[in-house]
Amino acid sequence: MTAHDTAPTRRSAREDEATRQPRRPRRRQTVGGALVALLAELLIIAGAGTGLYVAWTAWWTDVVAVNEQTKLVDDLGQRAAPKVEGSEHRGEAPVLAEPPEVTSVFGTMQIPRFGADYLRPIGEGTDRERVLNTIGLGHYQDTAMPGAEGNFAVAGHRVTYGKPLNQIADLKTDDAIVVRVTDAAKDFDVWYVYKVTDSQIVTPDKIETIAPVPNQPGVTPSAEDRWLTLTACHPMWSAKERYVTHAKLDYWMPVSEGTPKELSETPQ
Repeated sequence: MTAHDTAPTRRSAREDEATRQPRRPRRRQTVGGALVALLAELLIIAGAGTGLYVAWTAWWTDVVAVNEQTKLVDDLGQRAAPKVEGSEHRGEAPVLAEPPEVTSVFGTMQIPRFGADYLRPIGEGTDRERVLNTIGLGHYQDTAMPGAEGNFAVAGHRVTYGKPLNQIADLKTDDAIVVRVTDAAKDFDVWYVYKVTDSQIVTPDKIETIAPVPNQPGVTPSAEDRWLTLTACHPMWSAKERYVTHAKLDYWMPVSEGTPKELSETPQ
């Protein structure tokens, strides 16, 4: 048999092999499938964009708010206190009248547990846009002023807008919360040192937490009932509940006499 005779035989074998291989069907994408794929891609992009927007908003509102709050502290005109430990007064405390206007800044708050550089202004009212998003810490209207019998209740954000109460859940029993109230026109400048007693998590309707005697609505406060209450949303990024911390006045001191020792101590 010649080579010419065997060539057709080899070609036939290859052809037979080809016929035994199943052909893969061409993938056909319908219009509906294309739209679904496009929608999925758009959702992924939108999700990523939303995440970036939230991160940017949180960061940017913090930057803007902290700058504004620092300026408000400067505008309050609080002079440097003497670097000595003044006397701890536990008698009747001097009390500034409650500001008549929402947004009035009347004092500052320092919390050693939050860091040595923590210093935030306190404004009148708890209006979200005008007070909490700008001043940072807002005094519940018609609750007691610092040093007075009753409950000096304050609200603040845990996230965004300077997040002044971001670390509220880190507070421990006996931690100091130092409030300074200043009115240069009235020559009023006083420290109030409160000590944390307890914390709780409640739903927003539990307003008894800021009653004159916390959690005892209708009870008239006595001379021993000089409270401070901090409230913030809980959990983080949610308004479902409130994180509440109570503190009680330990002592007060005229700023002219010195600086509370708690501001130079490191919390354990």
